[in-house]
Amino acid sequence: MEDYTSDSSDSDSLNRTLDYSYLMLGTHALHHNIEQIANTDKKSSDNVDTLLLYHNLLDILPLNVNKFKNLKVLDVSSNGLIQFPEIITECPLTSLIAKNNNLDSDSFPKSFGSLVNLKELNLSGNNLSSIPEQILEVTSLKYLYLGGNQIREISKDIWKLNGLQILYMGGNRLVEVPDSVGKLQQLQALNLSDNMLESLPAAIANLKNLKSLLLHKNMLRTLPTEIIALKCLAELSLRDNPLVVRFVSNMSLTPPSLLEHAGRTIKIHGIPYGTHDLPRSLVDYLNSAHHCVNPKCKGVFFDNRVEHVKFVDFCGKYRIPLLQYLCSSKCIEGESNCHSDESGASGYANNTMMKKVLLG
Repeated sequence: MEDYTSDSSDSDSLNRTLDYSYLMLGTHALHHNIEQIANTDKKSSDNVDTLLLYHNLLDILPLNVNKFKNLKVLDVSSNGLIQFPEIITECPLTSLIAKNNNLDSDSFPKSFGSLVNLKELNLSGNNLSSIPEQILEVTSLKYLYLGGNQIREISKDIWKLNGLQILYMGGNRLVEVPDSVGKLQQLQALNLSDNMLESLPAAIANLKNLKSLLLHKNMLRTLPTEIIALKCLAELSLRDNPLVVRFVSNMSLTPPSLLEHAGRTIKIHGIPYGTHDLPRSLVDYLNSAHHCVNPKCKGVFFDNRVEHVKFVDFCGKYRIPLLQYLCSSKCIEGESNCHSDESGASGYANNTMMKKVLLG
């Protein structure tokens, strides 16, 4: 194999990319080549900012990779990597791409969080069963790709990555999404496709900048009503979910408690209350009242509520079931007599926020 050399006739044309892809290199052979470059021309090794190593035979990176003092982009996809060495954190990486390897949740050094310049991390197609805690310490991340692993849950500490713009979790084993995902205020694209999700948290509505939400190939039967608040959403993919192939309407009701009855009476009749005549816990309880979504009902509810599915028109073409809560089963009959846009839900859905709904 030819040694890496630079064109000394023109300093502005020095190679900044070192491409060792598709060369069947093992760890030892790569170590030897890096040594040759560093020993022959230190200026050349200092100049390298992109190292392409995809489709080789690496099970671990050689320890001398840190000789590339200005390395920003490292692609080690499609090797046999089983772990990252500590020395990788000595490189000023902005992009680390390690798709299709044998990395698991224990493959990351404790110092991984010190990659303070890292913007993009792609670990799709590995053997991760959870999101490594070290990744959650890389708060500079903007693009995180974890598709095609065996991840069973999204860490509740995902909020630490509050600068994320893209989160790709498709092709895992997720059964739920934590409320803390709603704290990713910069998120523009969220891919949760090909998992085992049966529901989404209402906190999804806090993602005010979300443009793309991919939910196909899950077990969703309804969507939270709050999703209509995502006014930037331009793409919603729902194909291969029960809510598309079989609409489900469930209703559950247990008798309200005496506390619930009393609270409803106070709120409906506008009876004044305060800490001077009620314990703080009861004041907080009364303040937690939710209004019934039926526009013809002035009632409220606390813990006792009726689950109801509202069919909402998106784009004037698709009717999608959204989960709503009513204060009484009687409100369902009253709601059926309402004009569709009186509920507020259809009014949101008829605007131009949803440009593409993928159902089939």
